[in-house]
Amino acid sequence: MAKPLEGKVALVTGAARRIGRGIALRLASEGADIAITYRRSKADADSLVAEISALGRSSVALRADVTSVADIRAAVESAAAFRGRLDILVNNAGMFSASSVAELTEEQWDTMLSTNVKSQFFAAQAAAPHLRRAGNGKIINLASLGGILAWPNYPHYCVSKAGVVMLTRCLARALAPEITVNAIAPGTISFPGDAPEIAEDFVRRAPLKRTGESEDIAGAVSYLVQADFVTGQLLVVDGGRSLA
Repeated sequence: MAKPLEGKVALVTGAARRIGRGIALRLASEGADIAITYRRSKADADSLVAEISALGRSSVALRADVTSVADIRAAVESAAAFRGRLDILVNNAGMFSASSVAELTEEQWDTMLSTNVKSQFFAAQAAAPHLRRAGNGKIINLASLGGILAWPNYPHYCVSKAGVVMLTRCLARALAPEITVNAIAPGTISFPGDAPEIAEDFVRRAPLKRTGESEDIAGAVSYLVQADFVTGQLLVVDGGRSLA
């Protein structure tokens, strides 16, 4: 039986580690060939390419600094060239850091917005012609609970992720009907080595009383990649945390 993404090619940015890695593996397991970008984690990226190859899919790792529009455009072109098409863009690359309003610097502000929202726009802009050519193109943007909840020690992060939500809606209008564009807002996703106090606070507040796993987000991406009548939406995957 054919897999649902057989013959498709996906580009997942920032996929060498953590959530992006889980997304890339899930899409590969469903039949897609995978291009990934990384910035510093070459060993992890090469390991992921090998893991995807073991699933019987083609994969390529592309070094790119997503704060550079030139790097973004080059990565998209390389991703589209490696199998001759591009069907799916997952804008996963991003950063997360804290700073009080009193101490936040211009450099911190600019770096956060450049990494988290500017990169997504220019990746979508570069990918759109390829996605249209392939037919039924999909863009999935990674937002955050920080885009819908006000966290006083993360103003630059919250603003950047709120920008992702509105960017998703604007792109969905602009790129329809050939391309659907949706976003996912993960709750706390736990990985080994993460600060335990963050997970403890999340579990205390979330109705489902657990943190998420990368597979929870990968499953949401899989749904949106295969959903043909959903666009401009924010799918919150947070164990109910945003209800508290």
